[in-house]
Amino acid sequence: MRNNKLQFQQLNEKILQLAGMQHVIVPPIGWIKAIRNGIGMSMEQLGKKLSITKQGVMDIEKREKEGAITIKSMQEIAKAIDMQFVYGFVPDAGSLDQMIEMRALEMAIKIVQRTSNTMKLEDQANSQERIEKAIKERATEIINKTPKILWD
Repeated sequence: MRNNKLQFQQLNEKILQLAGMQHVIVPPIGWIKAIRNGIGMSMEQLGKKLSITKQGVMDIEKREKEGAITIKSMQEIAKAIDMQFVYGFVPDAGSLDQMIEMRALEMAIKIVQRTSNTMKLEDQANSQERIEKAIKERATEIINKTPKILWD
């Protein structure tokens, strides 16, 4: 069960603010090098701001390109170039609510189909309309409770 509905809503609103960023493509050379080149800053200049050598800047840019850089490093670099480093998660489904609804529907379909198959074997089959109604009802019940098994 969702323990804190207000907390969930606030988190969902924050995530929705990032939704437009899910299609942002990282420059092939990495953000650090792309921005540094774009603003005309040399490796030596960035290194001086970070109190590291030119080789240190090269290593950082390489690590970012490989996906091996830390969030802390990205924050420090952003600060050094008068920017903010922003990170977050964006659900494939669009929002947390939609993500939960999709998982609940998947789970409800499995539960209802299992029951429906058992009833067919006992010559007590339900109509497709009744099965669909049962799936919707079960999905709603799952959404309202949001059990931890939803993520198994």
